[in-house]
Amino acid sequence: MPESLITVFYLGATALFILALGGLKNNVSARRGNLYGIIGMTIAVLITVIAFVSKNHNLLILVMIAGGAIGFLLSLRVKMTQMPELVAILHSLVGLAAVLIGYANFMDPGMELVGVEKTIHEIEIFVGVCIGALTFTGSVVAYGKLSAIISGRPLMLPARHWLNLALFIAVIIVGVRFVGAESHADALAMLIAMTIIALVFGAHMVAAIGGADMPVVISMLNSYSGWAAAATGFMLSNDLLIVTGALVGSSGAILSYIMCRAMNRNFISVIAGGFGTSGGSSRAAAVGDQGDVQTIDIAETAHLLNHASEVMVVPGYGMAMAQAQHAVSEIAKMLMAKGINVRFGIHPVAGRMPGHMNVLLAEAHVPYDIVFEMDEVNDDFPSIDVSLIIGANDTVNPSAQDDEDSPIAGMPVLEVWKSEATIVLKRGMAAGYAGVDNPLFVKENTRMLFGDAKESLDLLIRAI
Repeated sequence: MPESLITVFYLGATALFILALGGLKNNVSARRGNLYGIIGMTIAVLITVIAFVSKNHNLLILVMIAGGAIGFLLSLRVKMTQMPELVAILHSLVGLAAVLIGYANFMDPGMELVGVEKTIHEIEIFVGVCIGALTFTGSVVAYGKLSAIISGRPLMLPARHWLNLALFIAVIIVGVRFVGAESHADALAMLIAMTIIALVFGAHMVAAIGGADMPVVISMLNSYSGWAAAATGFMLSNDLLIVTGALVGSSGAILSYIMCRAMNRNFISVIAGGFGTSGGSSRAAAVGDQGDVQTIDIAETAHLLNHASEVMVVPGYGMAMAQAQHAVSEIAKMLMAKGINVRFGIHPVAGRMPGHMNVLLAEAHVPYDIVFEMDEVNDDFPSIDVSLIIGANDTVNPSAQDDEDSPIAGMPVLEVWKSEATIVLKRGMAAGYAGVDNPLFVKENTRMLFGDAKESLDLLIRAI
């Protein structure tokens, strides 16, 4: 295939990727954005195979069919509530691919470069393998935390910051020795040593991050996977892979910044440790020390909702765990049919990945025009008759504003306590992922509806 024609197809795929990112800016155009991305990636893969693969076509086709079949089966089996885990494990595969490609490129006998070109190519390999290895183990640990295989609590090793610094310095030293190695065997030994260090660093970095910071972790790993892909593009001299990786890497970095700003957090501090592990001198006061919990039953909840004019629904990770999004959608539609104005308030870091709650509500066919971001509705809570909190905790915790010593001090939260009545659906009184007790639960206008959110909402549907 002529090089000019390859360039044309690659430019077309790049344009589609940019349109895909643009389409994801809101719920209405997200489906179209995904379609652009699918078409762009299909073009990219087909043109790459046709233009650059000269042998072993049967093996390549077999592997592509096998990979496609696995992906298709996973897409059928994975629930929308499991999307964070799926995203994390897919990031790990991107990292692993970068590592394997880096090693294959390094050991390619046909790659006979000298001088500056050789040095540049070795740096490309080193950087690509390093980012890939870090992304691989970091994503595996993130998957373990999200799927509750390992604890969501941050791993606080003694002198952990010094350990991270030592690992970083070790990577630099090994990199210098890798580029200056006199023999191929010595260079390979340095590459293997760096890979081991990067694997350890990636695992430790994510293990030290608490569960409440997982949305930032997901977007951060997304960024790393993009830069790993870009580095792979440099290794393979593939312009499309470079551009695609840069798009993913930069968009993931921007998203991480947005997530950190939504949590009033510094990006470096998130990498250094989990939310609630630094930045506060004491744990928030225990809920029991602040007042008595007032409960409510299904009939009373239905009565309040039926006689309200303004209702705000605030979902959290508890809704995802209970798979209660469809019941929430049904209640919203029933109340709207009675002429009640129902809106959903979404905190930027609600759930376990950016946009997690939006995805679940879209799956349950909640109308896009009643779903709002935190900044759009926070000033409206004084006029809300009933705020219905479904499985949210840290994102509605008033201690973020009231307690300067709280580990979540300064984090913007949904001010649901300003509503006339606040009903919290929760299994028990356990603290959220930040490990901070929530004074909201004992405020005078708060009522606790204990139990599984899905079961409670199903009963509430019948009562309404």
